[in-house]
Amino acid sequence: MAMLEVFGAEALRKTIVTFRDTMKAHQEGINRLNVYPVPDGDTGTNMGRTLDAVVAELDGASGDMEATCAAISHGSLMGARGNSGVILSQVLRGLSSKMRAAESADASSLAAALKAASESAYTAVLKPIEGTILTVVRETADAAVTAAAKGESLASMLTTARKAGQVALDNTPEQLPVLKEAGVVDAGGAGFLLFMHSVLNVVAGEPIPEPSVVAGPSSEQIEALMSRGEGSAEVDVSELRYEVMFLLNLEDSKQRQFMEAWGRIGDSIVVVGGDGLYNCHVHTNDIGAAIEAPIELGGKPFKIRVTDLFEEVAEEHAEREAAMVSGMTAGAATKRPSAVASLPAVGCAVIAICSGDGLAELFGQMGVQGVVTGGQTMNPSTAELLDAVTHMNSSQVIILPNNKNIIPVANQIDALTDKTVVVVPTCSMPEALAALVHYDPEGTAESNASAMNAAITTVSTGEVTCAVRSTKTEAGQVNEGDWIGLVRGDGVVAIGGTAVVAATKLLDHIIGESGELLTLIAGSDATSRMVEEVTAYVADKHPGVEVEVHQGGQPLYPFLFGVE
Repeated sequence: MAMLEVFGAEALRKTIVTFRDTMKAHQEGINRLNVYPVPDGDTGTNMGRTLDAVVAELDGASGDMEATCAAISHGSLMGARGNSGVILSQVLRGLSSKMRAAESADASSLAAALKAASESAYTAVLKPIEGTILTVVRETADAAVTAAAKGESLASMLTTARKAGQVALDNTPEQLPVLKEAGVVDAGGAGFLLFMHSVLNVVAGEPIPEPSVVAGPSSEQIEALMSRGEGSAEVDVSELRYEVMFLLNLEDSKQRQFMEAWGRIGDSIVVVGGDGLYNCHVHTNDIGAAIEAPIELGGKPFKIRVTDLFEEVAEEHAEREAAMVSGMTAGAATKRPSAVASLPAVGCAVIAICSGDGLAELFGQMGVQGVVTGGQTMNPSTAELLDAVTHMNSSQVIILPNNKNIIPVANQIDALTDKTVVVVPTCSMPEALAALVHYDPEGTAESNASAMNAAITTVSTGEVTCAVRSTKTEAGQVNEGDWIGLVRGDGVVAIGGTAVVAATKLLDHIIGESGELLTLIAGSDATSRMVEEVTAYVADKHPGVEVEVHQGGQPLYPFLFGVE
């Protein structure tokens, strides 16, 4: 192919598409660079999802430079995912803001755009940390400006800049001890370098490097890092449990004040955008304060997402992100139709959050008027819950979150509607079933909540799932692929080579001497033979316990248990 001397709108479009495709090919290797095994650490996945949104926006835009840059800016702002995706968003916004005024860019103009990208990224972060993507972008941009000033051609300037970026990436372990100890370079910086490979592919026809097998940190290294609470700007290895993200309408003059308010309650703070619209990311232990901070400044957060960094499963996280991108494009929340949508008006309606067709049907049979899709790895947003409340056939509504990660978001709903909304803080499906036994459709929200709250205190719950990371626990060493039994508050209490073995060990832990009734909710991966083996075990080892079996159909968790 002929080498480009100027960089126009078509070249920019091809670069973004090539960057997206390259990121997809390399994302697993970049994910392995992370020093902490939580979904927010899936840098390659988050950057890839962000670029998906940008490419989708480009598909609907005309081909001139102004429209191309506007699409990149808006797509990256609205589609940014995770800490790394939000920073990448600001890099792309800075780049496009500098390029949109001209139809094409020479070496000097493109170098200036790279410099603007770096400066934009730094302004978005409350506490910039060197040894991260910020450093790699800055060193790349500085080298580009110097090379352009010396009169280098477009391709030569980009080659020089990429080389400087590679040196900066290789040096990140020397700037961040946590990277050096883990034996990896910064994941976000590695992701950005793929942009430089992509632009040189478009400008000079240089081949894209093939994905390589990357050895991430060992489980022993991860455990040591976690125990000391160390981290980087890319992954906050600390006791900050929740990732809170939302879009925000806020006066531009209040952006810094908002970021400083977040700085008092969290870390890994990135706020990108402008002209009254921002994409915001923080790690915190106080979800309510994170959402209230912009409201106190007159802002309006929306499309709120809360992720439990300690518990979410990486595979399901990627699926949820894809659903969020789809939902944002469609402009509508995803909601499972109620199994009893045609019920007449009641004194108090109930909304339950669950995943699994069987659970949705079971809740419908117990009088639930609204079922919203969600759970351990698919936390519904404030907008989804508010929409469900709005469509309820009552002015009083009970929400059963059925997961502790969803409770803080559910608690926001009452203030956003004229209806009376009370949250019964159920943390599991068995708790919800126990609560619904006491549901009175003609009662008030207050009276129903009182009875339901009393009921859930009588239930001991547990769940069985497959480990996605190797780690040490109080119950012993867990290896990736092991089946584990979890109890809220106690963590892993059982480990087994099969789901049935983990389930029986878990039941021995939660049934105790006073258990009389066991509720077993079988997931989509639980076969009838597996259910029979578990019930037979209970009959043999705990003969005084009655067993109720329900087909829940929930993913990832073949067994959910409740003992009363």
